[in-house]
Amino acid sequence: MSVGECDLSETKMSDKTAVLLLQMGGPDTLDAVEPFLRNLFSDRDIIRIGPALLQPLIARRIARKRAPVVERQYERIGGCSPIRELTEAQGRALEARLGDGFRCFTAMRYWRPTTVEALAAAKREGIKRIIALPLYPHFSRATTGSAFNELTRVLGESGVSFKCSHVDCFYDHPLYIGALAERIEEALVRFPERQAARILFSAHSLPQSFIDAGDPYLSQVKETVRLVMERIPGMDFQLSFQSRSGPVKWLEPETGDILRELASKGCTNLVVVPVSFVSDHIETLYEIDIRYAELARSLGITGFHRAPSLNALPGFIECLAELVRKKATEEQLQGS
Repeated sequence: MSVGECDLSETKMSDKTAVLLLQMGGPDTLDAVEPFLRNLFSDRDIIRIGPALLQPLIARRIARKRAPVVERQYERIGGCSPIRELTEAQGRALEARLGDGFRCFTAMRYWRPTTVEALAAAKREGIKRIIALPLYPHFSRATTGSAFNELTRVLGESGVSFKCSHVDCFYDHPLYIGALAERIEEALVRFPERQAARILFSAHSLPQSFIDAGDPYLSQVKETVRLVMERIPGMDFQLSFQSRSGPVKWLEPETGDILRELASKGCTNLVVVPVSFVSDHIETLYEIDIRYAELARSLGITGFHRAPSLNALPGFIECLAELVRKKATEEQLQGS
C-alpha cells in the first residue's frame, strides 16, 4: 500500500511540521503476534536469512514456529503490547511542548500504524515538512537504520513531495541522561540503604557481527551508562544485554548470566535499568519484570526492582522537544 492509496482526500497546504515518531511497534492482539513476527523476521536490516527472495517465506515459517511461545508471553502482560498507546501518549505530550507549529504522528516499523499510514495522515493535513524522530537513543542499523530505510522506501513510492530530515540519535543528550538518572533515583528510594544496592543496566542485545562491521550501538550504550553514573556517584554498576535469539554470537554478558554472577557474590539488592528502551513493552514487562525477576529471586536477590521506563516523563519529552527544535532551526538556516 502506498501513501496515495491510503489517502484519497485533498487538503490545503499547512505550514506545520510533522514529527514522525519512529518505533518498532508490537502486536495489539494475540492474533497479531504471528504477523508481527513475520514482519520482523522479513527485515534484512535485522537478519539475513538465505537469499533475499526467499527470506519472506523463511520468515513466515519462523514466525509460525515461534508464535505460540511469544503469545504466552504476551498473555502474561495483558494480551498485547502497550507500545502504541505509550508512543501516542509521548506524541501528545511532545505536541503540547512544541506548540501549534508541529503535529506528531506514530510510525511503527513492524506493526500499525505503519510508516505509510503515518505519512498518509500527514498528507491529509496538507503537511509537507517532516522531521523523523527515532525513539531509539542509540543508533544501530537494526533499529534506526531500518526505520530510515523504510521511510526512504515509502517516500520514494509515495508520489508526494515531502521535505524530510531526521534525528540520528540522542544517547548523550543531557536531558535524556537526566531522565534516566531520575528514573534510577525513583527505584533507589525503595532501599533503606541505597549504597547496599547495585545498578544493572540492561540493553537490548545485538549480534557481535554488527559491532565488528562498525555499528556504533555498543560504544553509544557504554557512553550513556558512563554519563548517567556521573550523576549517581558512589554506586556499583554493570552493563548487560538481553533479548538475544538464534545461534549467532551476541553481545555479552547476558543479563541472566550477570544475575547469577551477582547472586554468587552475595548481592541481594538490585536495580535493573532498561537503558536502550524508552517505552514499556515486552522486553521490560515480561523479560525484566517477570522472567529476570523470577530468576533473581530464585537466586536470592530478594530486593529486585526495575527503574521505571521513561514513557512520557516530562524531562524525556523535553529532550525530544529540544531535538526537534534544533533540527527545525537547522532547516530554517539552510533554507534562508
